[in-house]
Amino acid sequence: MKSKKTSKATFFVVLVLILALTFTAFFGISGYYGDIRQVYIKGAQDIRWGIDISGGVEAVFSPDKKVDEITSADMESAKTIIEKRLVADNVTDYEVYADSINKQIIVRFPWTANETSFDPLAAIKKLGKTAVLSFCANTDKSTVILSGSADIASASVGVLTETNEYVVNLKFTDSGMSKFKTATGKYSQISIWMDDEMISAPSVKEQITTNNAYIEGNFTAETAQDLANQINAGSLPFALTVDESKLQVISPTLGANALNVMVIAGAIAFALVCLIMILRYRLPGVIASIALLGQLAGMIACISGYFGGLESFTLTIPGIAGIILSVGVGVDANVIASERIREEFRNGKTIDGAIAAGFENSFNAVLDGNVTIVIIAAVLMGAFGNPDSLLAKIFSPIMALLGSSITGSIYSFGYTLFVGVVFNLIMGIYASKFMMKSISRYKVFRKPWLFGGAKNND
Repeated sequence: MKSKKTSKATFFVVLVLILALTFTAFFGISGYYGDIRQVYIKGAQDIRWGIDISGGVEAVFSPDKKVDEITSADMESAKTIIEKRLVADNVTDYEVYADSINKQIIVRFPWTANETSFDPLAAIKKLGKTAVLSFCANTDKSTVILSGSADIASASVGVLTETNEYVVNLKFTDSGMSKFKTATGKYSQISIWMDDEMISAPSVKEQITTNNAYIEGNFTAETAQDLANQINAGSLPFALTVDESKLQVISPTLGANALNVMVIAGAIAFALVCLIMILRYRLPGVIASIALLGQLAGMIACISGYFGGLESFTLTIPGIAGIILSVGVGVDANVIASERIREEFRNGKTIDGAIAAGFENSFNAVLDGNVTIVIIAAVLMGAFGNPDSLLAKIFSPIMALLGSSITGSIYSFGYTLFVGVVFNLIMGIYASKFMMKSISRYKVFRKPWLFGGAKNND
């Protein structure tokens, strides 16, 4: 009996969606305004690679303050804020050390995606800024109305609907709202400063009584995001100056051409796996290959920042290992389903019955294996990722006993493993099942041997 639940068109709809995701995830969508490249959807070329793949920068920062005035707590606070700034810039493969004896902070992090200048001084310039946001009366910085994290709760990027200008939206704390309300009722102009630089000085048209405001300043999307990130990360207890004599460029561990070699090797390996699947399982192998392509594209999309609410992160060699392992898990899921379908044919089932029973009987085995890997990946991300993340807070009581620390390469492995398994569940279980049921409704494909059965008519 033919399935009434899955339309014939379902196969082509899912196929087109997977191909569209694959193309946009790998190549992205961008345009040029003059010489400036504007990215609408990020692709593989926008991935930020780890130090082990692309190299990076090592810098030694010294406080712009007398040594005897600096406490160990100040050094740890500065270290934490620099880590937050790096994470806000989507850098997860980094190392930050606070040398409380010599009063120095050592930072190592990779180049940005599509780096062309490889100027180490330019790469670290944002990290050492004090980043104190202040609201002052008129244009006189000496009259500070409100300042810092005690008065400003958070910042985000926004766009004015009237002018399409980028702005930085601010949310005040209760104390900040009270101070801002008083100031806007008293002064005709309020200037906004980041450290010693005035960003803007808008006129006050009426008293503001809410806890929200925004900053205008001829921002681009990038500069607005940079300012919001600095505000959210908090201000340093002191400005940091870099010792240019100790500024170093870190060479990639695997050499300059390692990335190209890995991409080519990965493409060949993926093609061979798909070929073996097709030769072994015929039509289910073809569908499994399409599902694997969708799984790989989904992982690349999660890494590059393709999805609007999911920022890009730094991909390291262990992260690539996570991708490979995830693809292996995806192959395993499709193999289990294909073997179950073959078994159902041997038990005398029809095409529709074998497909339905095959996916149903393989579901628990695939789900159990994937859930186990998701738990492992979550623990790795919580133990070795940003300490302010939800996962880190969940596992903090356990990891505190083990002396956990931020290790970008291990976090990268956990992240790629996590998203890979999620897309395996989407593609390897649901997309494969819908495509299989759909294509089996076409008369030309209603031959049991195409699905792994004997060569006879249905």
